[in-house]
Amino acid sequence: MTAAVAERVAARFKPGDRVRVLKAAPPGHVRTPWYIRGHSGVVERLCGDFPNPEELAYARSGKPRQPLYRVRFVQKDVWPAYAGPASDVIEIEIFQHWLEPIP
Repeated sequence: MTAAVAERVAARFKPGDRVRVLKAAPPGHVRTPWYIRGHSGVVERLCGDFPNPEELAYARSGKPRQPLYRVRFVQKDVWPAYAGPASDVIEIEIFQHWLEPIP
């Protein structure tokens, strides 16, 4: 295994996969919006892998690099009182360690 491979986490998801955002409330510098935790969406794209910003906030290396995804959520699923069209979505970029697969 090369050093470059050991410094990044392999992508687990692909476009079209259904995922759920972990409903966790860990202390610290978290980069996942509170309002989206526990909600389900669909992976729109893999954006690449990047240093973990939650680790960078504490002046750590950010390694291993984490896959970052753009995930699409139906707005009415996130905000039940949403008055816009049922087809409206919100897309949020979320790191892999905050996502779990939906079978």
